[in-house]
Amino acid sequence: MTIESMINDMARAAKSASREMAACSTLQKNAMLLKLADLLRDNASLIQQENAKDVENARKTGLSSAMIDRLTIKDGTINAMTDGLREVAALEDPVGAAVRSWRRPNGLEVSRVRIPLGVIGMIYESRPNVTVDAAALCLKSGNAVILRGGSEALYSNQILAELISRSLQETGLPAKAAQVVPISDRGAVTILLQQEEWIDLIIPRGGESLIRFVVANSRIPVLKHYKGVCHVYVDADADIEMAERICMNAKVQRPGVCNAMETLLVHQAAAAAFLPRMAEKLQAAGVALRGCEKTLQILPQIKPATAEDWPAEYLDLILAVKVISDMDEAIAHISTYGSDHTEAIVTQNYANARRFVKEVNSSVVLVNASTRFNDGGQLGLGAEIGISTTKLHAFGPMGLDELTTTKFVVLGDGQIRE
Repeated sequence: MTIESMINDMARAAKSASREMAACSTLQKNAMLLKLADLLRDNASLIQQENAKDVENARKTGLSSAMIDRLTIKDGTINAMTDGLREVAALEDPVGAAVRSWRRPNGLEVSRVRIPLGVIGMIYESRPNVTVDAAALCLKSGNAVILRGGSEALYSNQILAELISRSLQETGLPAKAAQVVPISDRGAVTILLQQEEWIDLIIPRGGESLIRFVVANSRIPVLKHYKGVCHVYVDADADIEMAERICMNAKVQRPGVCNAMETLLVHQAAAAAFLPRMAEKLQAAGVALRGCEKTLQILPQIKPATAEDWPAEYLDLILAVKVISDMDEAIAHISTYGSDHTEAIVTQNYANARRFVKEVNSSVVLVNASTRFNDGGQLGLGAEIGISTTKLHAFGPMGLDELTTTKFVVLGDGQIRE
């Protein structure tokens, strides 16, 4: 079988399965998710055994430590996946919910009702837990999904695909409602992006080059974010100890993810007290700092920042630092160099916090909290299939509601249009 015929068969089967998924009950969908959680727990050793093959191959090919961290399935990863499945099962099913209803003067009862999108194509890199998260959200929202993970996670994704298929079959749902592309050939991605007759939406999740490739080659609508150039702005009225905790978490906890801080903005009134202590802690954690001219006056030992640093998504233990004169400059910098992903302000000034929230229009804007909270699970969505910065249909972490659309349902008693 050729790659083209394989992908075409998968897409056709997914479309057929999506019609069944749209009609199945919440109880069936929840039973499937709980069954999958049990299968992941019972097969944890097998999953990690297969994942170890991917990790070993990644080390041989020189994948960065941050990317290997994203690839590795630890005990905590499996626990997080099972917890996420149970959280999604416990969430309210959006399918069939009336978003709004009203009565027309002629007596027609009009409602907007949530329905599944249909078939989701998911293209992603490294993180095999995305396979489970994406399947859970798509299936709970009544969709079918075709998952194409990165070649670096092929063994991990294959065993997870087997368990997902088994959970579907054992709960009476169509096995083809969730499929994983079983080959690493990059040609499969290009072919998948041409299946506009069968696939309704593409969601890419990974590096900027992958996402730009998907956008350039897809005949199917794409929800995406190109990169996460996330800022923390330490205001003149910031609590310094709070700012230190937030900045350490935003940069160091997981530097290889899209909601990690990439640029630290510090008000000049706070810089002298804040930056030396902050720099010492960051450097002790292995962070390489790159500063503007004003920053270098306080931290002369660090590397000067260049024009390329401000729009950079490092995904590593590297941080650009800029001392700014006021909030106008902070907001202007974010507007110029940000990616509409995540921004945070640390301040005890209520007016400044309100202004930041109003004027910064990224998908998640935080006050006195780490950028790492731009995550579906952390924000109460159960899990997320990705983060959208497109602003059309979905903006920010995408959970169950964002995997549905609405149709109009009109109830009458014989009305005709005059």
